[in-house]
Amino acid sequence: MAAPHLLLALAVMFVWGTNFVIIKLALTHLPPFLLATLRFLLAAVPLVFILPRPRIPLWNLALYGLLIGAGQFGVLFFAMTRYISPGLASLVVQAQVFFTIGLAMLATGERVRPFQVLATLMSALGIAIIASHTDGHTTAGGVLLVLGAALAWALGNMTSRAAGRVNVLAYMAWSSLFAVPPLLGLSLWLEGWPRITEGLAQADAVTWAAVIWQALGNTIFGYGAWAWLLSRYPAATVSPFALLVPVFGMGASAWALSEAMPAWKLGATALVLAGLALNVLWPRWKAHRRR
Repeated sequence: MAAPHLLLALAVMFVWGTNFVIIKLALTHLPPFLLATLRFLLAAVPLVFILPRPRIPLWNLALYGLLIGAGQFGVLFFAMTRYISPGLASLVVQAQVFFTIGLAMLATGERVRPFQVLATLMSALGIAIIASHTDGHTTAGGVLLVLGAALAWALGNMTSRAAGRVNVLAYMAWSSLFAVPPLLGLSLWLEGWPRITEGLAQADAVTWAAVIWQALGNTIFGYGAWAWLLSRYPAATVSPFALLVPVFGMGASAWALSEAMPAWKLGATALVLAGLALNVLWPRWKAHRRR
């Protein structure tokens, strides 16, 4: 990979990792489902007026918007209000890797290989350690909520794969449009109009900057640059960079929010990352050995 493209990949991982701190800042004033509504509204508008709708069934766009909007980010934002710390959320949500692989195997009938069993057990043990250490910042319920968000992300991955080769920015913009109604409905139902108006009134410049960064930095730049890299390099070259998301996420949370990093948390993080690394890198290493 050329040096400028390597830096671009690292920049995307930095944006995606540090985004968990940005989410926490936005949640200071905005309730979670309202924040998710605004995020996807700004990701859709004005791009839907510029980019033509991808020539795929509407149900695919709607399902992806529902899964990623309400299922992933809506649940993730809710969990991050008071049930899990930003650093650990950035780590636990990476369970989507195992959910995606499991769903793909169910769809294709592929057998689970020994290294995948070991990788899953390592990461599962790390997540179990996290769930067992409940405190004022992380609870077992919060871990389960983020695992639910990870499952929704994995289902979204399967949905986007079914869409085939499409313009990624157009796909994100148009699917984001379908994410807005269910998120707004959840906000009105669970948070209520008084809490919505209160949050909007309290939102300051930092809050709105965080909302805009959610849409432009995380979605438009992040997904756009990632798709650009995948179009120029093999997935085996690009995908391992995703292992850096929780590294940047936990580092940013420790630095910006003073999230404590006791030994149990570092040990659990090492187990989860080791499982992810084994799952992603082992097939590449075996293929390289056969050459």
